[in-house]
Amino acid sequence: MAGQTVLTQKGLKDLEERLEHLKSVTRKEIAEKIKVALSFGDLSENSEYDEAKNEQGIVEAEIAEIEATLKNAKVVDEDELSTEHVNIGNTVVLEDENGKTIRFFLVGSKEVDMKAMKISDESPIGKACLGKGLNEVVEVEAPAGIRKYRIVEIDK
Repeated sequence: MAGQTVLTQKGLKDLEERLEHLKSVTRKEIAEKIKVALSFGDLSENSEYDEAKNEQGIVEAEIAEIEATLKNAKVVDEDELSTEHVNIGNTVVLEDENGKTIRFFLVGSKEVDMKAMKISDESPIGKACLGKGLNEVVEVEAPAGIRKYRIVEIDK
């Protein structure tokens, strides 16, 4: 299905919570800012009003984007997740030629968080690992050239 977004259970929950916060808290805060800005009078030179309306547009766009994502979401069933081949929802450990390891969690593109080592299935390393099995060597195109890694662990 075109436009389908794959999410983990946690990613779905996080998006739903973000949407609820935007709708119940952020919208009210912006409405209050607009109300206050309107009380300043003349809108032609009212930067507070312009700023609040801009912010409102950004928030409404984010709400629409999250709603579209949720509508087209396919949630990974973690009970059915295999550790035979790398898929979204797996934790993967790779080892490079020097024995250095990298551990990451493979997620859909809407859940990427580099600080938490949540790497997208659309990233070079994610694409290279997707569908591969334990002890397989994957080649990743990096800025410094092709890097080779061996998959040493696949976990749920």
